[in-house]
Amino acid sequence: MDQRDCVDKRRVVLPDGTSLPCLGQGTWNMGENPQLEKEEVRALQLGVELGMKLIDTAEMYADGNAERVVGQAIRGRRQNVFLVSKVYPHNAGLNKIITACENSLKRLGTDHLDLYLLHWRGRVPLAETIEGMEKLREAGKIKRWGVSNFDVTDMKELWNTPGGQNCVTNQVLYHLGSRGIDFDLLPWHEEHGMPIMAYSPLAQGGSLRKQLLSDSTVLQLADQYSATPLQIALAWAIRTPHVLAIPKAVQAQHVKQNVEAACIELTAEDLEKLDQIFPKPQRKVPLDII
Repeated sequence: MDQRDCVDKRRVVLPDGTSLPCLGQGTWNMGENPQLEKEEVRALQLGVELGMKLIDTAEMYADGNAERVVGQAIRGRRQNVFLVSKVYPHNAGLNKIITACENSLKRLGTDHLDLYLLHWRGRVPLAETIEGMEKLREAGKIKRWGVSNFDVTDMKELWNTPGGQNCVTNQVLYHLGSRGIDFDLLPWHEEHGMPIMAYSPLAQGGSLRKQLLSDSTVLQLADQYSATPLQIALAWAIRTPHVLAIPKAVQAQHVKQNVEAACIELTAEDLEKLDQIFPKPQRKVPLDII
């Protein structure tokens, strides 16, 4: 099967019926080094060409420069991209969210976002942010909205706030070494038909990534599937149709490897082996955020 077919075949469906490939592209840390800008643009364009049509960014990333990089990448191909950006919590009130969104649109060089997320919960009441999101949707500046870094209690409060059931996703940290959401948050999302968007699915940086790269079980599975350890980790993250993962890659080789990971379908036995090394939590743990 062609790699593009693997990404396209495994779909995640939003509550409004929008069907998306299981893999998208993250942009955290992009736009920080002008010397890497061309390579970052090419990487995003290659990812879209290979089927990873969702690109996620935020006004926070590199103080807006990541959005400018994405704007360059999608120029002339906007219709092929599902574009996501995020608003700072302090910009999520009625008096600021419209301006924040418009500024993001200018940096991205487009007239609308396919999805706009509240980056994390701040002091602005959820009802006010929901009202702002709905006004942006009515104005055609965003197609849909969601949240990021919300735990179960936050999601329940959002769900019970008027208009909160229009939320289509929650973007959280999720990878083999960070499985806290498996205890309660992911089951809640499954129950409510709302997929999770997994950021940093490859445990970018730190000791957990080193563990993924050196663990004997992961290495054995990588050898079994003629893959890299990180491809096994990414295949694990998208093992369920309730999760859409957004790995970041700048080098073309890494973009292609991410796409290839969609062709790896881990068996129940494989998953059991990984569970033994990276166990699902047996109790509630605080939501991991980076």
